[in-house]
Amino acid sequence: MFNSSNSTDGIFLLDTLQHLGIDHLFEEQIHNTLSEILENKLTSSASLHEEALRFRLLREHGHWVSPDVFNKFKGEDGTFRKDITQPSGLLSLYNAAHLLIHGEPALEEAISFARHHLELVSGSLMSPLAQQVKRALHRSLPRSCKRVETLHYISEYGEEEGHNPVLLELAKLDFNLLQHVHLKELKAITEWWKNIYDHIGLSYIRDRVVESYTWAYVIYYERCFELLRIIIAKMMLLITILDDTYDTHGTIEECRKLYEAVQRSKIM
Repeated sequence: MFNSSNSTDGIFLLDTLQHLGIDHLFEEQIHNTLSEILENKLTSSASLHEEALRFRLLREHGHWVSPDVFNKFKGEDGTFRKDITQPSGLLSLYNAAHLLIHGEPALEEAISFARHHLELVSGSLMSPLAQQVKRALHRSLPRSCKRVETLHYISEYGEEEGHNPVLLELAKLDFNLLQHVHLKELKAITEWWKNIYDHIGLSYIRDRVVESYTWAYVIYYERCFELLRIIIAKMMLLITILDDTYDTHGTIEECRKLYEAVQRSKIM
């Protein structure tokens, strides 16, 4: 799978693995592939789709790539050529350009250009590209929730020409196994919250267990961050107790005493 000497094949494979959420299973191979992609620039005949994918993948992994790589798709006036109409290339450009940093007007222009043309063709696209464009226009790939995007892509990957059924099956299995881990964590946090809720008598507190865990899960969904997810979720629940106590339950005098007690404890 990683034996191809063609850097373009490596780019597409890496993008697929990341999109399916199974890149963590091939860390060493991906590291080697990234090194090859970084060392070997694409030829002048590379498509916008290929160039934009390379740009996004390298920047996502912390490698600097200049926006000048897109200059070959621009006319003499310095703007993107009007004949660039391939939807997959425009989508890749749109997602890649969202990895811009401050002071990169060329990528800001790329976002506007790609968005304009994607909106023009979005109604005539076939599945699964149509769904991918719709999601990107709502929230670009680098800014989306990776776990949610993985769930979408797993259902779409099988429709792509030349898809690898083994990778698809592996992605489904890995997703379900990790989901089982998340459910066990949520169950443990729910039981912890119920014990506090019943013992102290917090009937006036909003029940935000699932919401708090979801925030932690969105930030750190990987298996190795189990402890961090639990800590973040519990912190948010404790903040909810203080927030609701101050806003809806305690009198001014009670809130003042609570504030003084918190200060004495040096928790914050």
